[in-house]
Amino acid sequence: MKKECYKVSLVNIATEEKRRVLEELADVKELFAARNWFPGTSGNLSMRVGEMDEEGFHFAITASGKDKTKRTPEDFLIVDQEGRPAETTNLKPSAETLIHCEIYRLTGCGAVFHVHTVFNNLISEYYGDHGAVPLQGIELIKAFNIWEEDAAISVPVLPNYADISAIAKLVPGVLNGQVPGILLRNHGIYAWGRDAFEAKKHLEAFEFLFETVYRSLLLRK
Repeated sequence: MKKECYKVSLVNIATEEKRRVLEELADVKELFAARNWFPGTSGNLSMRVGEMDEEGFHFAITASGKDKTKRTPEDFLIVDQEGRPAETTNLKPSAETLIHCEIYRLTGCGAVFHVHTVFNNLISEYYGDHGAVPLQGIELIKAFNIWEEDAAISVPVLPNYADISAIAKLVPGVLNGQVPGILLRNHGIYAWGRDAFEAKKHLEAFEFLFETVYRSLLLRK
């Protein structure tokens, strides 16, 4: 079967900027793969390339169906604000690219990381009917720049529809400026930040918080 080849052009983004973003994404992918956060080619990573404009922006994202434990020239491609490839390529963007598009458009962030782990799946399913995971009094809430004593936050949980565009339409209704993350029920976490460092910090904090809540629930039994 003939592969589809996208033929479009990316403008006004320096080669050095693209190279920097792709190298940084590759490093993050390698780190998360070592933690087994991409089982079965799951998960996706993206970073914005160039300036942010709600009407027109670009980001690099993991290509669909690739083994994320390997580092190859075909790991990433660059897409526009609609999730369409922005350079000539045979690669397909991740199936969940539209969710990344919405997060960038609504937050203006610099990076979005999405991983599947046992703890974020269990917690999202346990609290799925409530629509959010309540977190309170756990030290790593400070990772989100929330410093109040006994601070409390809620991480939104969205239904995991097969239609990704249906999920993307729900994102605006649940975003919270203080909580840089969204869970898909029995699926995984999306975490974001101003850059790759902050997105990684937020993702690691969420994973610690979910594991803490899970183990706390076990202790109550």
